Amino acid sequence: MLCAVAGTWVVLRGMAFLGDAMSHGMLLGVALASMAGVNVLIGALLSAGGMAYGVSVLSRSARLSQDTSIGLLFAGMLSLGVIVVSHSRSFAVDLTAFLFGDVLAVTGQDLAGLGAALAVTAAVAVLGHRLFVALAFDPRKAHTLGMRPRAAHVLLLGLVTVAIVASFHIVGTLLVFGLLIGPPAAAALWARRIPTIMLGAALIGIVSTVAGLVVSWHAATAAGATIAAVAVGLFFVAALGDVLRRRPARAVGAAS
Repeated sequence: MLCAVAGTWVVLRGMAFLGDAMSHGMLLGVALASMAGVNVLIGALLSAGGMAYGVSVLSRSARLSQDTSIGLLFAGMLSLGVIVVSHSRSFAVDLTAFLFGDVLAVTGQDLAGLGAALAVTAAVAVLGHRLFVALAFDPRKAHTLGMRPRAAHVLLLGLVTVAIVASFHIVGTLLVFGLLIGPPAAAALWARRIPTIMLGAALIGIVSTVAGLVVSWHAATAAGATIAAVAVGLFFVAALGDVLRRRPARAVGAAS
């Protein structure tokens, strides 16, 4: 549900590359926090927040596109993270957990943290809905109407940061991206209103989680990876259904 709310705006705004960069760029913060004996979630939050802030600052330059800014920060932070990890022999298991998570080891405290993150994300999404809609469709018009698109963009980056940081230790950074993109992209093919897309994405995410756990149990596969694979697979099922749905309409249009 958390990834559904934030992921809907990632899909509508075309921020997939940024989401991928933020999820992988957290390695630096997680590694430094682990070495310092600090909660890795704090390191992840600072690292992802730094990535988001850096992208916002570099994107203001007329000479650098947003993709270039994201790519530079992505490569730089990931490289530094790998360097830090390579200097510590004790990171083998921790790095695996960072990349792939451990969905079968979720505790009540983890669920409480996810619930709190969902509450904050939902509140921001509701209060900033008009700003996010204006930003998604026409940032220049939003600026003309006095809606402060830059502030809305920063707030939107905050939503993505919270979703990624709260979820990465459960399914891992390589897999949280699948839940952030797959369900909202699938729902967007069939729904036209943004709240409906979020609801559909949440339902698809729930189905992906349950189905992924069942498949992983019987097939003896990694639980987190299976959940993410099911989420992406459901997108292709939705895309195929959308193509089949549109084909009769196209045939009628051609005949007329």
